[in-house]
Amino acid sequence: MAEPISVLIVDDSALMRNLISKIVESVPGLRVAEKAMNGSFALEKIPRVKPDIMVLDLEMPEMNGIEFLKERKRLGIDIPVVILSSLARKGAEITMEALALGASDFITKPSGSISEDIASIGQHLASTLLAYGGEYRRRKGGETPVFPEEEINRIFHSRESAISRLPERTVATSLSKPLKAEKIVPLRKTGSIELIAIGISTGGPNALREVFAALDPDLRQSILVVQHMPAGFTAEFAKSLDRICPLEVKEAAEGDLIKPGRILIAPGNFHIEAEKRSLAGIVHISDAPHVNSHRPSADVLFASVAKHYGNHAMGVIITGMGSDGARELGSILKEGGITLGQDEASCVVYGMPKVAWELGHVQQQVGLGDMAKTICRLAKESG
Repeated sequence: MAEPISVLIVDDSALMRNLISKIVESVPGLRVAEKAMNGSFALEKIPRVKPDIMVLDLEMPEMNGIEFLKERKRLGIDIPVVILSSLARKGAEITMEALALGASDFITKPSGSISEDIASIGQHLASTLLAYGGEYRRRKGGETPVFPEEEINRIFHSRESAISRLPERTVATSLSKPLKAEKIVPLRKTGSIELIAIGISTGGPNALREVFAALDPDLRQSILVVQHMPAGFTAEFAKSLDRICPLEVKEAAEGDLIKPGRILIAPGNFHIEAEKRSLAGIVHISDAPHVNSHRPSADVLFASVAKHYGNHAMGVIITGMGSDGARELGSILKEGGITLGQDEASCVVYGMPKVAWELGHVQQQVGLGDMAKTICRLAKESG
């Protein structure tokens, strides 16, 4: 049996170190390797404890998170880092700087041991650590523990849980039919692509940085993106992508035009849908119920794109846990659109793309390094 993923916790707050330790130790597939009160102590401990992943606070004395990430890069340390971020605007800005410096992902920091959202944050943290820590372990040739998402959910939401402060929540969904494989015969041939829709989750921040930086400057299609991300971060995330992407990137707002060369990112905690009108397409933003436990949901986006753009659309599903987007990607394919999925080898988490592929909703699997080139080539060839 594979050894648990080892976690180095770096935070100047003893309360937070203990809380994160409690979350980590509650999952059989994880263990605490060591704790450090700042980046300097973390650098001293890394050679001895050899963690698979680190949880890093950003605001610490002596050596803060940003300084640690710069030193990590200089020293060539490739151990993945998950950021603990505050919800303040300044926290969002620094978090995006941390991602640009090589952090893998981030989660919002619990407000303390009595936080009402401690169960959902704990579940998210555990899943994220298993995903990135497991990927690192595999890259190094080691075995990784297999721990299903359903079991993590049970740990953090059961009444017996020492972590949970809330009963398990029932998440509303309008797409509740069971998933099953089907052979889809497109209703029509693919037309010229006008809109590209992307669904992405865990592993997404850095995956999108890689894909968007490599897009052709003369790409004439618009791109709509659902990235599972908390409210308060997507505006800064869009700005950070805009700095490296040859196309315009912005957080979507109600009524924004779908126009050539523009990328719109769904705001955190809001669904995004496309509507094609006689003169131009626009996007709608809503706080309708969660779908597949997510808001925004890739399934909501894909369903609207299939309805309004049909065989003039491309759907792309990239790394992420769960199955969001897998069902309605098939709607785009059925209407005659193009569908792509990220391949297993390049995924941080081969969840969403795997389900879509097994359902028969992905026409072609593509490595992350080839994703931008493939999207641009297919978009241009369609015209």
